[in-house]
Formats: sequence, C-alpha cells, structure tokens
Amino acid sequence: MVPLRSDQWVEAPQTPPLSADAFNFLNHLRFVAMGCRSKPRADLFEACALLQTTRGATQEAYAEALMRCLGEAVGKPVRLHAPGVTELSFDEAWLVQLGIASARGDAASLSFLLQSRVALPHRRLVAFLIKQISECFDRI
Repeated sequence: MVPLRSDQWVEAPQTPPLSADAFNFLNHLRFVAMGCRSKPRADLFEACALLQTTRGATQEAYAEALMRCLGEAVGKPVRLHAPGVTELSFDEAWLVQLGIASARGDAASLSFLLQSRVALPHRRLVAFLIKQISECFDRI
C-alpha cells in the first residue's frame, strides 16, 4: 500500500458558523436533551397529546417532547454534543436547519428536511414541535 502525498489529502468539509440565534436554539435543545437522558423514551403521539397549554410551560414541554421522541422519529439514536460546543454533529445541523426553515416559513425546505430523515407517520408531529420551539426564538 502506498501512502498518499500531503497534496492528495482531502480535508473534511467545514461547518459554516451559526448565527448567535441559531446557536442559542441548538444549545437550548442540547440542554433539554441532557435533562431527558435519565427519562424513559416517549412515544411521539403520546407526548404531543400530553403537552400543556400555558406558554411558559409549553416551551419546555415542546422541546422535551421533541428530544425524548426524536430517536423514534428518525429511527435511530441522535447524536448531540454538550451545550456550548461549537462543533456540530449531522443531527444537530439537521435540527438547526429544521428550526431555520420553520422560522422562515419555508414549507418546501421543511418538507424536504423532514422527508429526508423522519418516518412518514411522525413528520407532521415533528414539524409541529419544531414550529412551536422555533417560535420562541426571534431570529434563528
């Protein structure tokens, strides 16, 4: 086997930097996910049915419902870094793009992102949860 010369190395693609608001959105989801690690996984349909109606409690309830059920919706465990880490996993980049598309009202991008990873029965509920969470952040 012949080693590659240094001019033949391919560098890993760099993740574009996130805006401060997008980073806050992601860190919020990371914090909620940390709190959900010790809780049992929840069924997405049951979690959405149990959501509260007061605005303050609802923001946390939507985020918790999403983070507890996201693995079920995408069919595998999601990878999230600790809050404050600037590196993005594929799952985190996907979540941020979902939030941005939802905040912009970009239905085509939101639909594409959901179809690329979320099972058909769960798409509507994940879109609902992302919309509710992204409304709490002014500019993602």
